Amino acid sequence: MVHQDQGQLVQEVAAGGLPAPPSRYVLREEARPKGDVIAPAPDDDLSFPTVDLQRLSDPDDVEELAKLRSALESWGLFAVTGHGVPESLMDGILDATREFFHLPAEEKLKHANRTEETGEFQPEGYGVDRVDTDEQVLDWCDRLYLTVEPESERQPRFWPPSSVSTLLHAYAPCSARVARLVLRGMARVLGFREEFFLGRVGENGGTYARFTYYPPCPRPDLVYGLKPHTDNSVVTVLLLDRDVAGLQVLLKKEEEEEEGKKRQRWVDVPVLRRGELLVVVGDEMEIMSNAAFRAPTHRVVTSGDRERMSLVMFYQPEPHRELKPAEELVDETRPAMYREIKAKTFGDGFWDAFALGERTLDFLKVKIDKQDDEVARGA
Repeated sequence: MVHQDQGQLVQEVAAGGLPAPPSRYVLREEARPKGDVIAPAPDDDLSFPTVDLQRLSDPDDVEELAKLRSALESWGLFAVTGHGVPESLMDGILDATREFFHLPAEEKLKHANRTEETGEFQPEGYGVDRVDTDEQVLDWCDRLYLTVEPESERQPRFWPPSSVSTLLHAYAPCSARVARLVLRGMARVLGFREEFFLGRVGENGGTYARFTYYPPCPRPDLVYGLKPHTDNSVVTVLLLDRDVAGLQVLLKKEEEEEEGKKRQRWVDVPVLRRGELLVVVGDEMEIMSNAAFRAPTHRVVTSGDRERMSLVMFYQPEPHRELKPAEELVDETRPAMYREIKAKTFGDGFWDAFALGERTLDFLKVKIDKQDDEVARGA
């Protein structure tokens, strides 16, 4: 049964001129975005990492490979330059995204994320993310979610007959090239041949596009634009808003002990320079790399007076693949840290976990804790 709030669009709520967001969007006080977020400075050890993919493609450029290694070990996400995606295409698809979300509601709802038979929520299409319960705190965003690859699995009724679809056709292969270049570099960081991770993903892995619109919020201190999460992907390629920040990442080294408890500290991801894309490590890579690369927890906060757009491309393994730590990364000193799970099972479980605000690795109990490991080794 569809929850009554599944059809409530945030853009319409925001246009109502309310002095504060409705209670469905208001976080518990302890969960609200706080003012102690760190802004990275160019000259300190929190400077935001950037990797030149053109240089990274040169097997003799050890300096750029070292930059990638540092970015993966510290942030788990990084800006990329030298990727070959035309700036005009990047600007064009962001402008088209804005135009789509500014269409009348009845036009956008022609592509609503509902099944044709029962009207139930399904991931693809326009609307809000899945609403399960009355207690669920909703995010302050609307989105358009599309299957891009395999092309045979695209559902045309969700694709708007507009420049968004035309430009996505042009942008998708460019973004996929970025993902492949990064995966080749990640393999080299670990001392393997470039095809090491690509071979585990397969030639027919899934690609999914998420266009997200964050309207201005009258009380941005009370809501999340998008709740803390990790990505259901091997890697994710993001085209961020040119002018408005909002993405924040939880850096492990920024957790501080306070009265015997760990206090989480978030770091702002800055507005990227023109022509830059952002790459994020996903959960599936964390599993395959046996936690050599960690998927960072990140979230989006909103603005009180400015709208924000983004286009996110998620790259996933072929659904029949078994997700597990690569054998080459498992030994007596570093045992397997994750159980084997089919890629499709993991992907399906993401939506349940995301609705609950949980990490898929934890929700599906994929992680092997220390006690389980000791039992497995007969300790």
